[in-house]
Amino acid sequence: MGEKLQTATFANGCFWCTEAIFKRVKGVETVQSGFSGGKKENPNYEQVMTGITGHAESIQITFDPTIISYETILDIFFATHDPTTPNQQGYDVGEEYRSAIFYHTDEQKKIAEEKIKQLGSSGKYDAPIVTEVTRYTNFFSAGPEHQNFYESGKRPDYCRVIIDPKIQKLLKEFSKVVKEEYK
Repeated sequence: MGEKLQTATFANGCFWCTEAIFKRVKGVETVQSGFSGGKKENPNYEQVMTGITGHAESIQITFDPTIISYETILDIFFATHDPTTPNQQGYDVGEEYRSAIFYHTDEQKKIAEEKIKQLGSSGKYDAPIVTEVTRYTNFFSAGPEHQNFYESGKRPDYCRVIIDPKIQKLLKEFSKVVKEEYK
């Protein structure tokens, strides 16, 4: 590893889904489910789900930029959720399911804004992209029951219906950046 690891934090619906996707990406060293973008210190899952904390279900990853670029991470981020629905992803509704990029550096902000501009003018979406681009201020880890959720087998029905199609999209559209053990 030439450069040091970098951190990315974003929200795009259920963190169980997003965690399962990014665990499969080459160059991603760690993936943690949690909460970002709110005001309450150390919120728990139940508090966030009330909608009063202002947090979004998020993931925070560390990645090796010599293996995968932040731009490619954003490509996967946008391809695996609907960035045009405010405060909703599928059946999950509320501010805690909003689409958000919590940038850590000015370079991440620039890349995110350029990506949104490119996608917005691409004709790919029928509605405007509503993904917020906000300076990173905090990340609070969700409890251990929310980490490695897909692999835990706790909700096979949910995983099969909601998460599996997102993983299949990753495997199909981003096969070059999928870790060998997940192909």
